[in-house]
Amino acid sequence: METPVLEIAVHWARPVDEPSMRVHLDDAEQIRYDRFLRAEDKARFVTGRTLARTALAEATGLPPEEIRFSTDCEHCGGTHGKPRLPGRGVHFSLSHSGGLVVLALSRGAGAAEVGVDVERESDRDIDSIADMVLAAPEREVLAALPPGERRRAFHAYWSRKEALLKATGHGLAAPMSAIHVSAPAAPAEVLAWEGEAAVPTARLADLSPGPGYAASVAALTTRPLAVTVAGPPPPD
Repeated sequence: METPVLEIAVHWARPVDEPSMRVHLDDAEQIRYDRFLRAEDKARFVTGRTLARTALAEATGLPPEEIRFSTDCEHCGGTHGKPRLPGRGVHFSLSHSGGLVVLALSRGAGAAEVGVDVERESDRDIDSIADMVLAAPEREVLAALPPGERRRAFHAYWSRKEALLKATGHGLAAPMSAIHVSAPAAPAEVLAWEGEAAVPTARLADLSPGPGYAASVAALTTRPLAVTVAGPPPPD
């Protein structure tokens, strides 16, 4: 018998900030929006919330103006957790970096917790943070790559791990270096995971955000992932 897949819908957007997009922000979201100092941060935030409301309205039949998110952390009870829509049988995750915003959505029978991450490749000092991000075998793989390939590979590792930690709800509160994933040129896979944040089952898939970016999606499931993309990332 063929193993059933877990379907995940991925939606991309470019950050914009228009008055019509801020209409449906709740009070807490409006406060958070107002706290951002840079226009680009405001745009990424409001675009993410608009993208989520649009996709969730289609998935649930709720009007966008009635969608209210919970951000309670399942691990500590704080209000800094990933956005959720309780009681609707859907799981979703948001991420943004540079000029991209992305949403991953799992719904229906057998829907599972998901995490998505997009990272714009930067000139950050990889060597200085490798110990915090990479497991020892990953550092060996990175060191063996030609210098021109190391930045892309590092951000591939980063996006896979952050997607996993967003799926579990830990975010950056759990160490990335405890996770060992497959080499960037290989299909995305969790090879080992140590520590309290580890989960027994998780699946990974790389996304295609375009040049200069790395992106991945993760789900807490044993089923293979079937990722559908609602259009490629919009061009610059």
